[in-house]
Amino acid sequence: MEIQRKLDRLISFLKNINSLAVAFSGGVDSTFLLYMSKKFVKENVIAITSVSEIHKEKDIRQAEAIAKEIKVHHIKIDTEELSVPEFVKNDKNRCYWCKKNMYKKIIDLAKKHNINTVVHGANVDDMYDYRPGNKAAEELGVIAPLAYAGLRKDEIREIAKRLGIDVWNKPSSPCLATRIPYRHEITKERLRMVERAEDILEELGFTQVRVRHYEDLAKIEVSEESLNEILKMRKKILSAFKEVGFLFVALDIEGFSSGKLNKLLSL
Repeated sequence: MEIQRKLDRLISFLKNINSLAVAFSGGVDSTFLLYMSKKFVKENVIAITSVSEIHKEKDIRQAEAIAKEIKVHHIKIDTEELSVPEFVKNDKNRCYWCKKNMYKKIIDLAKKHNINTVVHGANVDDMYDYRPGNKAAEELGVIAPLAYAGLRKDEIREIAKRLGIDVWNKPSSPCLATRIPYRHEITKERLRMVERAEDILEELGFTQVRVRHYEDLAKIEVSEESLNEILKMRKKILSAFKEVGFLFVALDIEGFSSGKLNKLLSL
């Protein structure tokens, strides 16, 4: 079976590692990688989570809970992306500068725990999308064991479900900076507005959401199946978003699509 062959390759890789640090977000990929590392790495495994304005507070809390459940030592590190000028200006290499800053700090912290191997949860699908952060990882020697094993996102979810990993079907949740169009400066206030707006939609029962920040306008993306439902709550959402600070609210009738702002790179 193809998926078992890939899983065996991942296990073989991990068994040859004495100790490692997992760059841990709490999403399905890094959770699966942490679970497998804990099970098969010979000695020490730690999880390191980036904490800053670009990450949702609830995602960080969930990462803490997951690491505790897996029984792995968990460390939170302030990565201070807003202090990196190249990141703040938000050009097409934003993700490169973000990841380079983060991985450098994770590597330094791992070395303090006598760990020289740092891994991250990128899978094969990530290698075919525009992900300049993967270049930063490669330059710094941060390894992607899931991609090495040839595992796709749907396969990771399938295995995680089989293993009883609670977040096997958790929607992808990239950093909040991805909600701000390229060439629009990333600020603490804009990130806060996006986080609060998405929290509002999730509190109303929508699971796969994005709120894109276009200055005074918020553009909502939900799954195609949720388009009619969100229109029924139009007045409630409009009122709540205005309290957040948006003057105008729009609904993207194309529906949710991951990485949609990358279309702007060709303009």
